Amino acid sequence: MTEAGGRKTAIVLFNLGGPDSLEAVEPFLFNLFNDKAIIGAPALIRWFLARRISRKRAPVARGIYAHIGGRSPLVPETQAQARALEHVLGHGFRCFLAMRYWHPFTAEAVTAIKEWGADEIVLLPLYPQFSTTTTGSSLKEWQRQAKSLGLNAPVRTICC
Repeated sequence: MTEAGGRKTAIVLFNLGGPDSLEAVEPFLFNLFNDKAIIGAPALIRWFLARRISRKRAPVARGIYAHIGGRSPLVPETQAQARALEHVLGHGFRCFLAMRYWHPFTAEAVTAIKEWGADEIVLLPLYPQFSTTTTGSSLKEWQRQAKSLGLNAPVRTICC
């Protein structure tokens, strides 16, 4: 509860995330391709493939990111959306970002929500459609992290 007695509602904005520097391109790609929803192979094979693909694609991807400022614009744009949503919703609502493959990761959002003391949580994937490789993967990761970190507030999902 807030000091004024109102409820605290956390809004979780989900997206893929993106590298925040040129050095982060390869680990971002590794995280992407190491997701079972992306490559459905057994863990050891998936890890090997993710490592190989990320190493091969990283130089070209780094060049592309260098042309747009050396980082993905996705997180700053999502942060701006979060601030705008908080402004519209007003007191008692706070937005948190949960990126699937780079910071801020879902575990970071879960930890921040738990520390804030949310009474309820609304999950809001920002993907344009449902897919097991985007929305599905993000929601599964949410469930895994919330359980692992002991976040027990009621959850509603606004989704496609």
